[in-house]
Order: sequence, then structure tokens, then C-alpha cells
Amino acid sequence: MQKIRPMSEKRQLSDIRKELDRIDHNLLEALAFRQKLIQETAHLKRDKQAVLRDPSREHEILSRIGRVAQEQGVDKYFAMNLFRQIIDYSVRFQTDFLMDHHNLRDALSLLRVGYQGTDGAYSQRAVHTHFGSRRNELLSIGHETFRDVVEAVDNGSLHYGVLPIENTTAGSINDTYDLLHKHDLHIVGEEVVRVQHCLVTLSEVPVSNIRRIYSHPQAIAQCSEYLSKLHHCKVEAYLDTAMAAKKVLEDDDLSQAAIASRNAAELYGLHIVSDSIANQKENFTRFVVVAKDPVVCDGQIKTKTSVIMSAAHRKGALAQALNILHEYDLNLTKLESRPSPGNPWEYLFYIDFEGNLASPAAAEALEKLREHSGFIKVLGTYPARIS
Repeated sequence: MQKIRPMSEKRQLSDIRKELDRIDHNLLEALAFRQKLIQETAHLKRDKQAVLRDPSREHEILSRIGRVAQEQGVDKYFAMNLFRQIIDYSVRFQTDFLMDHHNLRDALSLLRVGYQGTDGAYSQRAVHTHFGSRRNELLSIGHETFRDVVEAVDNGSLHYGVLPIENTTAGSINDTYDLLHKHDLHIVGEEVVRVQHCLVTLSEVPVSNIRRIYSHPQAIAQCSEYLSKLHHCKVEAYLDTAMAAKKVLEDDDLSQAAIASRNAAELYGLHIVSDSIANQKENFTRFVVVAKDPVVCDGQIKTKTSVIMSAAHRKGALAQALNILHEYDLNLTKLESRPSPGNPWEYLFYIDFEGNLASPAAAEALEKLREHSGFIKVLGTYPARIS
């Protein structure tokens, strides 16, 4: 490793930048070599049926990183957070490796994945985050509506669709639940994306000059407290946050603004008036990945299962159904009710629980659930998000 010269020696800024570039290149080379070792690890774990994630080993690694960082004069929390992301990516890669092995996904040289919105949308970020560790070439295709995405997966023009299903601020996204009920698609994955809304304009202008603000209804709801203070602005719903940002650019109107991501602002060359304007700073959206065919999940992978069911018409049927999950030690992570289409005052229940239907316990629990439901549809068993 090249020795860094003492700070007392005078150097030109251009020389320092060249040295930084060399260090960055070395870091990337080291990450690439590390990734090759992770690939070897994935092969060994597949053959030996070893667990993908070892919390005690991860704790040991991060503790060591923290100690070494302090010895080297680097903030230990920064270093530990950086390596936590590296470890998360490694586990994600190993998960995808096992999924490819069991589902022959490597046969596709090009993945066509649809999302609602345009370039710079949060949904597009979810696409690239979820499929980024895959070895296939990725083509992300924006669509105008959620229904367009689902129909494109249904007719085979897309391999996958990525749809938002819940947000920590605005709650469930009912359109997605209704589409999952109506269409014969399967959930094959999930992703969680941090949402950081910004108010963006064509160029730097005072907030008092803004007259119209465009964004997706969910984003507007998530920023209601900030918007309530802008009495001089008319807030209008638009198809998507990134589409709203693109509209501000194309309309070339200094009185217009959009609520969108920092990524969308940078992509369209817009000015950020205010950053992080959501009601809750810890704002996340969960997305589901849908496909025509279900996937098989190796027992080494931490999984979730999603089902839709209606409770049987007898007293305590829903409570009895949920108690079955408890009996089989299956952790309930989501319970959402929606009106049953065409059946006034009847409800469908969307349930997520930790477990793999390929396991005897989960399979037996599902059969018992059928006894307490008037209708049940399995949406899929899929890898839980790496976090």
C-alpha cells in the first residue's frame, strides 16, 4: 500500500486529488476481490446447507471494525455502518445465488422489470436495489399506473413488476392489494426503500414565489405538515413524484414546484428548496416484486409468506385462524383488511408471516387456515428483505 506523505509537506490540490483517485481505485479493487470470495462462500454454503446469516459472526466483524477504525483515527460508527452495508450486500448476493440455483433464473440474459413512474422514481430505485446483485442485464421500464405494470407482467411483456404496498407514514397502498386479489400473480420478493422527500423547483426561487406544487397523492399525504404552512400554494396530485419533477422541468415555469426525491432533482437538474420535508423523518416504503410464476425458496433463506383470506362466517373465526400461526410458531408481520369486491360488509384479510410453505410446519398451518376461511389464496413465499 502506498505511503501517504505527511500533511506538513506542501502539495497541490491536483496532486491530492490524484492520490484520492488511486485510493478509491484500490478500494474498488478490494471490494471486487471480496465479492469473488463471497461467491466462493455461496457455493460452499449451498453444498453444505449452511446458514446464510450468522448474527454472532457479524457482531464479531463489526466490533473488530469499530476497534480498528478508532485505532486508525476513523469514526467507528461511520466505519461500522459502511461495513454493515457491505455485509448486507453479501447476504443479498448469496440469497440471489441460491434463488438462481433453485429457480433457473440465470437462463434470462436480460431482465425486463416494470414499475409505476419514470426515471428518478422511488419505485425505480426499488427495482435497481432489488435486482442490483443479480448477474443478469437489467432493463427497468416505467409505466403510468400500477395496473399497467400488473397487466404487462400478466401478458408476459415484463418478467417482473415492482409495486409499493405500504408506507410507514401514509399506511397501506390499497390499489396494490386490490390488484393482487384480482390478478393471478405471485409475490416473489420484497424491497424496502427509504423515502426522503424534497421540494424542488426549476431554479433557485423564494418559497413565496411558488404557486403550484405537484406530486403523487401518497407523497402529498406524507408531507402534509410542511405543506400546511404554504398557504399561498395550490397542491395538485400528479401520477408520480419523478413525473412531477419532470413536469416542472418541461413546463419551464418558476412558479411551479414538485415533491420528489433528491435523486430525481439531480437527474432533472432541479433546485432543492427544502430537504427532508416528510412528516416523519424515518419514512420507508415497502415494495413487493410480482411475477407470473412462484419461486422455490431454499430452507437456508429467511422467508415470508403472503396470503389473502376471508374468515368463515362463524363467531371467532378470524381469531381462531390467527391463533393457528401462533400454534405453529409463525410470526405474523402484517394483517390488513380490505372490503371484499361485490360483497358489501364482507372483508378480505391480507396476511404476511415469517415462514416457508415448503416446510412441514407452515404447510400444515396453511391447511388448518383453510378450515377457518371461506376463501384463501396464496400470494407467495419469497425471501424476506435483507436488513
